[in-house]
Formats: sequence, structure tokens, C-alpha cells
Amino acid sequence: MTDLISPTPHGSCRHARTSATGAPRASLRARWQRSTLIRPRLISLAHLMSGSLGAAMLMMATLAIATRALGTQAFGTFVIVLTISRTCERLVRFESWQPLIRFVAAEEESASPERLASLYAYGLLLDIASALGAALLAVAVALVAGPLLGLDGDARFLVAIYALAIAGNLRGMASAALRLAGRFRVLAYVQMAAVLLRLTLACLLYVLDRGITEFVVAWTVSQLFDSLLFNALGLRTLKQTGIPSPWRADKRRLPSKFPGFLRFAISTNLSSGLRTLTHEMDTLLVSTLAGPAAAGLYYLSRRIAKVVQTAGDLLQTIIYPDLARLWNQSSRKGVRRLVTMLQLALGGIGLVALALCWLMGRPLLELVFGNAFSGSFALLLAQLVAIMLMLHAAPARSALLAMNRPSFVLACSVLATLAFFITATLMVPRYGAIGANFAHIVFGLMLVLAFDIALHGRLAASRRPEPVTASTKEPLP
Repeated sequence: MTDLISPTPHGSCRHARTSATGAPRASLRARWQRSTLIRPRLISLAHLMSGSLGAAMLMMATLAIATRALGTQAFGTFVIVLTISRTCERLVRFESWQPLIRFVAAEEESASPERLASLYAYGLLLDIASALGAALLAVAVALVAGPLLGLDGDARFLVAIYALAIAGNLRGMASAALRLAGRFRVLAYVQMAAVLLRLTLACLLYVLDRGITEFVVAWTVSQLFDSLLFNALGLRTLKQTGIPSPWRADKRRLPSKFPGFLRFAISTNLSSGLRTLTHEMDTLLVSTLAGPAAAGLYYLSRRIAKVVQTAGDLLQTIIYPDLARLWNQSSRKGVRRLVTMLQLALGGIGLVALALCWLMGRPLLELVFGNAFSGSFALLLAQLVAIMLMLHAAPARSALLAMNRPSFVLACSVLATLAFFITATLMVPRYGAIGANFAHIVFGLMLVLAFDIALHGRLAASRRPEPVTASTKEPLP
């Protein structure tokens, strides 16, 4: 991986210019062409963004069909069914791709294929256990707390239907394999197949004038199809890289073979679980305090804003393996430059999204989803401000995880989550659903301050040596 952080020797650059003293002086364009880290990763980000944007547009079309077919009240109930299941999934599910990437990156140069297969099997077992636990928890929550959350007796069984999709959603192992192999184009476009299936089913249900039960079944079928396709591609990627299937790998004494893996997985799972409390359970809070109809409006604003937030998630998909490798190779400067440049790029994306929403948001909401959902406009504006803060925090969070600081990330998430719920509990009864959007702004601001201060403090305090370069003027990383 030294080629990721070392520049091309200046003699090999055709675009170099010579100064008055005769020293080579590379132009910005030449440095960009010589870049072996930023340039290919931004190209990968463009692929992922294009695929995700296409999927997001199809999802918006699917939601538009659902809102018009179900109406505000039934759509709110539909949202509660999905949110209960997804909240339980993300609270229980291990984000096994994060510890897998970190441990595989540390061992990929020296470990045997069989050992790597056992490592992937470790992540797969965590995926299976957490998926089954999440499905059972979702059903239990619906039975016990359904009326409090806005589900009557007839609607609670819908959660049991969608829980099948949660039980089959095994993605951690396959995600790690695809990310480490650099298959970002596959990650970008594989999701399109499931979204197209969901859109097709929604159109069919709209034409047949079906109700909420059939829409829940359609969402379940498309989610299971997505999981099966994703895992098939992940297993094929492992085979192509010479790693045996994790299903047939040696699964004996995994905790002793890979000490620290489970602790890292639990820590990152708790951290992502706390983010889930603010990204999924917030809809349930709005439903409890303001009713299912308000929850539907709030959910719609969150789903639209999530299109922009996807940039931060995709960025972590791309740069986390490289940040882990850079940190293992003692490149403080490479980590700092990579994080800073990507924060600037994501800030630009957030500003463009906010400006477009301000100019065209309300008429587009009325056109696509109907006049009954125009109340989501103010909620969407506030949510986009919160998303800008979270986008800024995403690269720093990835860097801190690569530095093996999951406990610090977890502590920051705990404090920010507490601040979110205190703010939301105070503001939702007074201002309605938009109070939850204000709480997201508080959450994002706290993470930005904590992660940026910790990251730059860690980089400044580290005494790791920098790699020797072949030129006094480095290309872009």
C-alpha cells in the first residue's frame, strides 16, 4: 500500500514544468493525474453517488406512489411499521464490516487465505446472530408497545411480516469483502435492482388499489432480494481474491484466534446503535408525541434529506479501508490531508442541497407527494442543516475508528444522543415534528466539535515518522 501515499518520481511526470533554478515544478493538473489516493477514491465516490442518486430517485418515486395510495394516516402507520423493525435491527445488528476491514487490513499482507476466511466467518456469525435477534425484538416491541407508538391491534401483525426481511438482512461480511476489494461500482449499482423491484411492486399495488398490508409485503420481498444479491456478490468477490467461502471456514476458537475483534465489534455496534436512536427512533418519538400523521410528514423529510446524507455514508465506505492502511503505515500527513479535503467536498454537497431545497423544495413536494405533504418543507430545510453537520463529522469519525478509538467515538455518540433526546422531548410537544429536526442539529454540532478536536489533537500528539518521499513537492494524496 505504499503506492497510495508515495508520489511518483518527478522524472516520470510528463507534465512537470521547470522553474528558473531548474528544479521540477509540477502543475496542479499534473499533481492531480499523479494522485494515487484522492483521485481514484473521488472517482469511486462519483460511481457510488451516481448509483445512490439513481436509487434515491427511484425510492422517491416509490414513496410518492405509497403516499398517494395510502393517504396521510395510513402512510403514517406504514412508516411506524417500518421504523419499529429498522430501529430494532440497527440497535441489535453488528456493523461487522468495520471490525472486519480493520482486522483484514492489518493481516492481509501476512495471513493465509484460510485464516482470512475464518476472520470473515467471525463477522458472518455475528451478522446471523444479530439479524435473528433484531427480528424477534421487533415483533416483541410491536406486541408490547404498539398502541403507545400508534399501532392498533390489527396493524401490529404487519411488523411480524417485515421482521422476515430483518432476519434475512446479512450484509456485514459481504460489505467488507466488496469494500476491501475496491468493488465500489458494484456497491453503487447493486442496490438499484432491489429498488426497481420495489417500485414495480408499488406500481402494481397502486393500479390494483391495494392497501397497507400488501405494501408491507412488497417492502419485505424487495429487501430479501437485495440481501440475497448482495451476499452472492460478496462471496464471489472473496473467491476471486483467493479466499475460501466463510461458510466452510474453520469456526473453532474464533475469539482466541482474533483477540479484540469482538470488543471492537461491540463498541462500533453500540456507537451505530446510538446513531440509530436519533435516525430511526426519532420517528417513533414524533409518532408518540404528535401522532401517526405527523410521523409520516417527518419521515418523508428524513428520507429526502437522507439522499444527501448518503454522501457521508458512501464516503466512509470508500475511505475507511485507506485510512486504516494509512494509519498502519504511520502516515499522519496522509490521514490529515485526506480527511480535510473530503470534509470540504462534503460541505460543498451540503450547501448545494440546501440551496436547491430553498429554491424548489415546496413546489416539488406538492407535485410529487401531493398537497397534503407540503408541510414537510420546513422540516426538510431544518434537517438539511443537520445533515451538513453530520457530513462534516463523517470523515473524522472514520479516521478515529481507523486509529483504534472506537471507545471515544462511542462516548461522543452517547453524549450527543442524550442531548438529542433532551432537545426533542422539550421541543416536539411545543413545536411539533420540526422539534425533532432541531434536535438533529444539536446532535450534529456536538459530533462535529468532538470529532474534529479529538482527531487533530491525536494527529498533533502522535510522533509516528512520516514515510520518505522521492520529491520535495508531493502530489495530491
